[in-house]
Amino acid sequence: MKVLYATSEALPYAASGGLADVAGSLPYAVRIRLIACRVVLPLYEDVPGELRQGMKLIASLSVPVSWRRQYCGVYEANHNGVIYYLLDNQYYFKRPGLYGHYDDAERFAFFSRAVLEMLDYIDFKPDIVHANDWQCALVPVYYNLFYKQRQGFEKIKTVYTIHNIQYQGKYGHEILEDVFGISQEAKSVVELNGVINLMKGGIDAADKVTTVSPTYSKEILDPWFAHGLDEVLRDRQWKLQGILNGIDTDANNPETDTLIWSNYSAEDLSGKAVNKTKLQERLGLPLNREVPIVSMVTRLASHKGLDLVEAALEKLLSEDIQFVVLGSGDWIYEEFMREMQIRFPQKMRFCSGFIPELAHKIYAGSDIFLM
Repeated sequence: MKVLYATSEALPYAASGGLADVAGSLPYAVRIRLIACRVVLPLYEDVPGELRQGMKLIASLSVPVSWRRQYCGVYEANHNGVIYYLLDNQYYFKRPGLYGHYDDAERFAFFSRAVLEMLDYIDFKPDIVHANDWQCALVPVYYNLFYKQRQGFEKIKTVYTIHNIQYQGKYGHEILEDVFGISQEAKSVVELNGVINLMKGGIDAADKVTTVSPTYSKEILDPWFAHGLDEVLRDRQWKLQGILNGIDTDANNPETDTLIWSNYSAEDLSGKAVNKTKLQERLGLPLNREVPIVSMVTRLASHKGLDLVEAALEKLLSEDIQFVVLGSGDWIYEEFMREMQIRFPQKMRFCSGFIPELAHKIYAGSDIFLM
């Protein structure tokens, strides 16, 4: 079996959150189980220079984006034994940051179309194309509309994974044809509640829909958790399955992790205290081994339980603890964390952003991890 894993971010090349962790470790885990798996993502400006040195240009092609065509360079790289394809277009991706640009709809429509167009140019013919989150939701949609009957594409199956149901890729009808290249006759695939909803399209078009855990797959059938997609998911519950996310025990092994200050094991925990002290030093917290460090590394969004943290944090900080949060997300929660740090400067630290090396140090130095 051959799997092409389409994602908008993947470690070590580009990351803004947990999707990059999964995309950086799951293909390797699949590969060592003798399933051929390769990854495709955009070649962002943020990709580190040292990683670019190991890439080679293997193809140049022209990608249809509605009524026009755009250049796409296909670069190949090998990391940890996994082949990565990085798709280059400087107009769309040579800019700081991964998301949040005015033309994200067009950028990821281009990427989704390029994922399928490049299959004629590479030496890898997947049995399954696995798309992730709203940025790649058009991959199964485009496959059904434009590629399913094309010679060499007929037997491909598509899987669509929902990592974050809150962000669905919602746009107005005015860009349906001009940006997405989808006709009015086919708009029902991506239409929901009067707008274009790309995640709805991915759910509708994919052969299989997965989520990050069996529990989450049940939660998102409830209107409280589904952000408007509950009816769509209930109607397609027959193809919905929750698969529990695991942890990369190689990258996060404290015995061998090169990103932490001192290695340790279950048998010898002496290095754990060193990591705790160093973490307190780095974050400017009072040095005290007796005070427990409670930490969170998360996207700051209500579906991650941040509303519960918001309600309980002040009471929690009245105890003799130190609280560390690393993450980014909804503005309201970022501002709340900054406010709590100002109010409790000896107990609270908020580190904004997705910083993989700091995440490792927080894991190693914390006494309690809150999820």
